[in-house]
Amino acid sequence: METIKNYLETMFANLPNTLEVKNAKDELFSMMEDKYTELINEGKPENEAVGIVISEFGNLDELAESLGIQTVINATEDEPARRMLSTEEVINFVADSTRRRFLLAFGVMMCIVSVVGPILFGTMGDTFGVVSITMIGVALMFVCVAIGVGFIIFSSFMCSEWKFLDNELCTIDLATAEAVARAKSDNQMNKGIMLTIGIMLCIVSFIPVIILESIFSQLNLLSEGLGPALIFVGVGAGVMLILMSTAKDAAYSKILSLNDVNTIAGDYEPVKKERKHYVSNFAKDCMSMYWKTVLCIYLIASFTTFNWGSTWLIWPIAGVIRKPLERILSEDRR
Repeated sequence: METIKNYLETMFANLPNTLEVKNAKDELFSMMEDKYTELINEGKPENEAVGIVISEFGNLDELAESLGIQTVINATEDEPARRMLSTEEVINFVADSTRRRFLLAFGVMMCIVSVVGPILFGTMGDTFGVVSITMIGVALMFVCVAIGVGFIIFSSFMCSEWKFLDNELCTIDLATAEAVARAKSDNQMNKGIMLTIGIMLCIVSFIPVIILESIFSQLNLLSEGLGPALIFVGVGAGVMLILMSTAKDAAYSKILSLNDVNTIAGDYEPVKKERKHYVSNFAKDCMSMYWKTVLCIYLIASFTTFNWGSTWLIWPIAGVIRKPLERILSEDRR
């Protein structure tokens, strides 16, 4: 019976999300269900019963007049057809999007940790009085930046084959929508763990400086070299985890957003729960960049004031502000 239900959802996927169409869909499902039950009671195997039901009720054009939606069918014939994504395509898209985000996150991390070379080798050069050692650190910085920029640029080409998702009308069936919604829900724990660890690494990245300065204040290589270098290592790793935490989540949200709210396909319950509507595209972009903006503010404030003991308050304040701001910018606010 699940196969019949999924087939029915596909039949109505591109029709307008109106009461008339919903009633026709419910009526047809009732007819298919009754026929299926009748065939099963006659001793037909399940697969054979499903095949008979689909062959008898599977042509919406032939049933449109009796269901009272002939006018709707005629009106939608001139509209461009939506491309139905298969489950395999959805899985491949999520995998490619995750790999793309990893490359981007790794590139950003390499750019952040690139200053470790000049800090460490610069301190070694000052300690031993060898200027050439400092130049090695500078060379390593440019190498790290080059690698980071290379990964960032390469990541932009990872999902080029999926650009049609932005240029064409696409949709997914009920089974795929529910599977993606479940996967997105199951991923929330991993997302939360990675985001939490990433934020913690950014917040505690200054601790090695305090420890090394307190214990090895006489050893410049440790207090003035290794300590500050570890700040950027911690921040780089933290930023990478923060960027990676939303990799799969963003891919799932993209897939769930394919079903237009004006079609029956967009009325899938899992999709309705995941979709948020904002007053404008600018508001939508602002909310999608919210945590990245908070991270930038935190890093700028921390590195310009070096008041690490207080700047961490930016995170709980941002967490408190986010929900009210989302309600203000949402079309669904009351």
